[in-house]
Amino acid sequence: MSNSIGMEKFSNLEDKIYLTIEYAKRMRDENERLKRELSSLRHEIASLLEEKARLEEKVERLMNERDAVQLKIEAMLDAMAVLEPAVAELMQK
Repeated sequence: MSNSIGMEKFSNLEDKIYLTIEYAKRMRDENERLKRELSSLRHEIASLLEEKARLEEKVERLMNERDAVQLKIEAMLDAMAVLEPAVAELMQK
């Protein structure tokens, strides 16, 4: 009888060992999957940072162009304001 109980305990221990091995395999596979995902995300972040820098440069360039156009328009409006009284004076004659 005690031999049967000993074998049962041994069988129980064997089952637990196999379950532990399977769990360790799953954890190793999950770890590898997470490492691949992390690598992919790091690559994506690097690409997004490059895109962000490119877009920041473009925005800066466009803002400079806008400022230049605004200055030109203001200069044209000032020139028109100077001409307007002269045109009005010519019309009266």
